[in-house]
Amino acid sequence: MAIENQYLSDVETILSHRYDNGADLWTTPDIRLLKGSPFSTFECVLYLLELGMSYEEPILKWAADLIFKVWQEDGRFKIYPKGTIYPCQTAIAANVMCHMGYSKDYRLQKTFQHFLDTQYRDGGWRCNKFSFGHGEETEYSNPQPTLNILDAFRFSQYFNNEPALDRAVEFLLEHWVIRKPIGPCHYGIGTLFMQVEYPFRNYNLFEYVYVLSFYNGAKNDSRFLEAFRALQSKTIEGQIVVERIVPKLAKLSFCKKGSPSLLATKRYNEIIENLNMQL
Repeated sequence: MAIENQYLSDVETILSHRYDNGADLWTTPDIRLLKGSPFSTFECVLYLLELGMSYEEPILKWAADLIFKVWQEDGRFKIYPKGTIYPCQTAIAANVMCHMGYSKDYRLQKTFQHFLDTQYRDGGWRCNKFSFGHGEETEYSNPQPTLNILDAFRFSQYFNNEPALDRAVEFLLEHWVIRKPIGPCHYGIGTLFMQVEYPFRNYNLFEYVYVLSFYNGAKNDSRFLEAFRALQSKTIEGQIVVERIVPKLAKLSFCKKGSPSLLATKRYNEIIENLNMQL
């Protein structure tokens, strides 16, 4: 898909931030790939893909090379030069690389196996980092990293063909029932979650329904269908209206708060297609 003229200014805006963190490609000299949100390396790559840029474009090829520099032999991605490598970090990196077309690369194959080898007992993925103490809720996995990992896996040979992923889907569907903040990082389903956020950056209703709609284990589940109807109720004449946006992205035309978004609606239509519905 080529970039349409109406989004060229958005691309220019995103590219204008590529040196903000002291090095090229939205990163720092020591390669901190999540630094500078919402204009980090990972986020900007996903914005450009969402706007229609081909992953064959040189800048995205360069970004892929940069991200692969921090790949580890055990399949993880070390996206900060020092400190522990957390599952959420590898989840973000793997998801971005899969969206860029690298799911069959041997390095991503190792990453997929790493995820399968490290799945938590409840079906999700969990970081051993306890910013909120050690309450009983921290015995759960972290929903957002689990959602990112499922998003990555849909580009793989394991998609809808691996029981471990069915368990991950079940974990996320059960969170729709639990709703309270769970996991060491306290991901909840409340007021903010229920607001439509786009582009996909945080754990929210739109991304939750979008990713799960690809998985056979979710499509006919009453919990998923309830979440889908909640999203559907927010559409206006079949279009997605952005309810929440990080302020620094407010000037981008493809995700204006309070306005219908053609590209967000395209994602919504994918959900409809996945469910084989005629609405």
